[in-house]
Amino acid sequence: MSTGIGIVTGRKGVAAIAIATFFAMPAVTFGAECKQERAVYVDRDGAYELRFAPLNSPSAAASNQFKISALKTSVIMEGYVMPSEDPVRAIGILMFNCPEGDATGADLDACTVWQGAVYGMNAKGEIDNLQPEGAEAAEKLMLPGLGPAIRESSAWGKGKASVAPWDVLTLKECAT
Repeated sequence: MSTGIGIVTGRKGVAAIAIATFFAMPAVTFGAECKQERAVYVDRDGAYELRFAPLNSPSAAASNQFKISALKTSVIMEGYVMPSEDPVRAIGILMFNCPEGDATGADLDACTVWQGAVYGMNAKGEIDNLQPEGAEAAEKLMLPGLGPAIRESSAWGKGKASVAPWDVLTLKECAT
C-alpha cells in the first residue's frame, strides 16, 4: 500500500527496500565474483590505485602482477607478488623506471621502491597471505611500509608522487 508520498508500506514495501539496499551495496560485497587478477584497489585518500592484471606467462615465478598509479601524477609503478618459503609468505616487490633487458643488481636496487609481505583481508577481517591468480579477490590489501618506502624512493619528488599512500588499500572494483 502506498501513502502517495513515496513511502511504501506492507510486505511488498519491505521487499522493495531490501532489493534496493542489496543493489546499493558497494562493490566490495561482490568480492566473491571477482578474481584476484582483476581486482582494483584504492588507498583511503584516493591518491593511489593498485590494479592487478593476469600474468603474462603462466610459467613465471610470480603469483600475481600489478601496477600502482599515483592518480594525480603520471607515476606508474610495476609490481609482482611471489611466494616464499620458511615461513610461507606472499612477498611483493614494487619498481619504478627499471631498465629494460639485462640489468645489474645495482640497477634493480636503484629502481626498487618497496619490498615486503603482501596480506589480503577478507570480509570478516581475517588476514592471510595474498592468494594467487584464480582466487577470490581480497576485500583489502595490506602492504606494510608502502607509504614511507614511496616517500624515500625515486618515484617521489617534484613532478612525481607527492602524497604517501596508507598501507591498507580497499577493493574498489573488478576490472573487466
